[in-house]
Amino acid sequence: MTDQKVASVLPAAKSGAWEPFKHPAFAVLWGATLVSNIGTWMHDVGAGWLMTELSPSPAVVAAVQAATTLPVFLFALPAGALADIVDRRRLLITVNIFLGAVAALLAVLVSLSAVTPTLLLLITFAMGTGAAFMAPAWQAVVPQLVPREQLISAVALNSMGINVSRAIGPALAGFLIVAYGLTVPFAINALSVLGIVAALLWWRVPEAKQSTLPAETIVPAMIAGVRYALHSAPLKATLLRAVAFFLFASAFWSLLPLIARHVLQGGAALYGVLLACLGVGAVGGAVLLPKIKARLGADATVKAATVGLAGVIILIALAPNAYLAGVATLLAGVCWISVVSTLNVSAQVALPNWVRARGLSIFMMVFFGSMTVGSLTWGNLASLVGISTTLIIAAAGALVAIPLTSRAKLNQGETLDLTPSLHWPTPIVDSELPNDRGPVAIQIAYEIDAADKERFLDLMTHLAEARRRNGAYGWSIMEDAASPTRFVECWQEASWLQHLRHHERVSGADRVLQDEIAKLHRGAAPPTAVHMIAVR
Repeated sequence: MTDQKVASVLPAAKSGAWEPFKHPAFAVLWGATLVSNIGTWMHDVGAGWLMTELSPSPAVVAAVQAATTLPVFLFALPAGALADIVDRRRLLITVNIFLGAVAALLAVLVSLSAVTPTLLLLITFAMGTGAAFMAPAWQAVVPQLVPREQLISAVALNSMGINVSRAIGPALAGFLIVAYGLTVPFAINALSVLGIVAALLWWRVPEAKQSTLPAETIVPAMIAGVRYALHSAPLKATLLRAVAFFLFASAFWSLLPLIARHVLQGGAALYGVLLACLGVGAVGGAVLLPKIKARLGADATVKAATVGLAGVIILIALAPNAYLAGVATLLAGVCWISVVSTLNVSAQVALPNWVRARGLSIFMMVFFGSMTVGSLTWGNLASLVGISTTLIIAAAGALVAIPLTSRAKLNQGETLDLTPSLHWPTPIVDSELPNDRGPVAIQIAYEIDAADKERFLDLMTHLAEARRRNGAYGWSIMEDAASPTRFVECWQEASWLQHLRHHERVSGADRVLQDEIAKLHRGAAPPTAVHMIAVR
């Protein structure tokens, strides 16, 4: 038994893969995002190639990838908290305007030949920061664009859009760099932001039911997100598998410009073609993935894709041929999207709506943090032992990590009902309590037969994790010394407001678990919570 009881919540596949496009808001934002992502990929290719001209050092070239991913590791959690407590549409508009301005600045500096390695890294870091604040909000607005039964199709289309842009952007950037110079990709990226800002200005967010409680503030919201992650077994398993893959897969991405230039003896056009092959492979992988997962399951899919990507890395290191590398990167794209999509779905189904942006931001932190650490590590190692040797070491590490993390199962949250159950009664208080009053202590007494004691305590360990996910600390289960059939559950929460939030966030899975415990209770009346609050 997991730490949350099961009840299916995933909607049945009642709509076709293309049904979300029938909703104008989704279609317009999807198209604008596709164009913007093409511009982003063009920027990434241009930045990577520009750095190979500014500095031949593998460590410095790999630092471009690190400067892109490090901001997500640093700022994803506050970004997720912000996306949960402010108007997401306004947040997205503001961030996109910032990104467009920074991209335009870089285009001007490149045209004036005024870019230095340090300046390029700083600008790349600034754009990575904008992306870090945008990503959780984007993922959180998808349920507002389509009906619930079409959510899975909408997520799949978003993934496909990212990979279509990956197929188009790098190849187009490589061609434009050769034909017109390095300034053009950066200028197009700046212009591509205009479409997405216009689409967001046009979109009108549908009215949603709001909590009657005061909005959370940034720091408590961040703490709540981290607390949930620490006590969610499905999410922790997903994060462990993510580290095991991305830490080693980052070698392929961070060293790809050097692979194209030095290992394969090519130029910017070849680099763009390799990235395009990755994108095409990823699009094909997105189409094949449902059938692959239906046949293998989530865990075996990630294992097989990890083996496939490791094989591609070893092949390129040992047999450096441009044509063979192009075919191999097609397979790498299939493997990459299979792992990324499977891990993302595993994270999504582990999270309830109230903490979704924060939970996904933690997933992003692990993703990009692993990519950052990996990029810096493999770049410096390549400076010492060479690119090909580094690739072989990274591939071997990815293979070794498979058995080491096999006990961390994916999609544990797939059958959990994480929607609010709202079955807790309103607390009975003598008078109106200020929201900041606290701490609050809660006690619930149970009468349990001796024959049911072991089962009861086992269920209570899982209930303890549910309490902690929602703000409890100091949880304990006490046995009455005078009456061994009587047990008292105790825990504390920081404030009365925190406890009221707990009432709103108890899930359907929590209710099933609590109902099972209640069946073991032999008292005349059902278990009742007693609330005590600190005296001021």
